[in-house]
Amino acid sequence: MSRHTRRRILQTLGVSGACGVVWQLAQRNLFARGGHLPAGIRFGVQLNAFPIDPGSFDSFLSTLDQVKQIGYQGFESSFRNLSDQFSAPQHARDAIAQKGLTFFGIHIFFPSDKYDQTTHIAASSVYEQVARGGASLGAKYLILSGAPAPDRDALKRKIEALDAAGRFAKGVGISAAYHNHWWEFESKIGEIDALYTETDPSLVQFVLDAGHAYHGGADVPAFIRAHAQRIVGFHLRDYRNGKLVTLGTGTFPLARVAATIEQIGWKGWVENEEERDDLSKNGMEVIAPAYRAMKEAFIS
Repeated sequence: MSRHTRRRILQTLGVSGACGVVWQLAQRNLFARGGHLPAGIRFGVQLNAFPIDPGSFDSFLSTLDQVKQIGYQGFESSFRNLSDQFSAPQHARDAIAQKGLTFFGIHIFFPSDKYDQTTHIAASSVYEQVARGGASLGAKYLILSGAPAPDRDALKRKIEALDAAGRFAKGVGISAAYHNHWWEFESKIGEIDALYTETDPSLVQFVLDAGHAYHGGADVPAFIRAHAQRIVGFHLRDYRNGKLVTLGTGTFPLARVAATIEQIGWKGWVENEEERDDLSKNGMEVIAPAYRAMKEAFIS
């Protein structure tokens, strides 16, 4: 592409639009080599990388336009971006559906000290509101994060609370899934294995944040093989020297994880999540190259 042509694209579409054009061309080049994605694998993105204004639904919809332009098929969002739409959801649900993207999940995350101090997940008053709101907006999953359980008694309460959240979610038409951080894998009381083996599989599924698992010292491919039947989605992120970096530029074993997912015949949503230690929101600047890294890892 000549500098003159690129300048005209930038002027016409803006920086984000130009970025989308460039990455769509790169995407077509990948498939021109005859490759294809494994059957049943769909690519999504967690919207944390985007500077969404929770008070502006137009800001949210504009972000979905960018996500679709890059090529992602679905998305996951913090509940904060959509809480204002819960009271009158139909217009928002229709507007989201018109974007042609699957609303994979609505996610509840807090700093550790803001969770219920007994259950170590969101208080029931919070997750009930978000479950109802997410279901009314078309989300497939209520995704719950939590604080680390300090002892076995606390872990038992956390497991019981997750089952209760899953039961409530099921009753209002949405499924519940737990999203890990690195601390569940660093747990001295075996928290991550207990969550996967002791929660009720009819009520609680899992979104495995493979990047956090790697950061917590896990053998990620081995963990996937052991627990694939409970996993409904993945988060992919990358690290270099302990710091978050764009997917494909760090030491996270992306190719091995992709190969494992394909080898076991797992089907579902693989999502990129581009967060940064300094909490910067870099949008398409990081989401677009991450998408290409995912394509290169999964295309066979």
